[in-house]
Amino acid sequence: QVQLVESGGGLVQAGGSLRLSCAATGLTFSGYAVGWFRRAPGKDRAFVAAISRSGRGTSYADSVKGRFTISRDNDKNTVYLQMNSLKPEDTAVYYCAAKSTTVNNSYYFSGYDYWGQGTQVTVSS
Repeated sequence: QVQLVESGGGLVQAGGSLRLSCAATGLTFSGYAVGWFRRAPGKDRAFVAAISRSGRGTSYADSVKGRFTISRDNDKNTVYLQMNSLKPEDTAVYYCAAKSTTVNNSYYFSGYDYWGQGTQVTVSS
């Protein structure tokens, strides 16, 4: 059974940092690209960042570019999202998702196969 489990969310003041983790079980992690998405109160789910299965390809939403960094450790079956200079508008439930792919350096904005349950990030002003 495939599971993606997010952790690392919490309450932080504006300007602070958090590191989210997405731990995967039940799949050959190195065969999956991974994305982070978020859903803010009253809004649709939105793309945040994505990373290829090799880790060499990454993409970010314009709203987080320069502040967030996505990375992965395939030996640990884990993807990370380092979030710096957090703003109140970053408040949301953050989800990771995994997509099976045979392309080493491609990342994706949609079409994910598996999703985690989400972790809450709250940024106070």
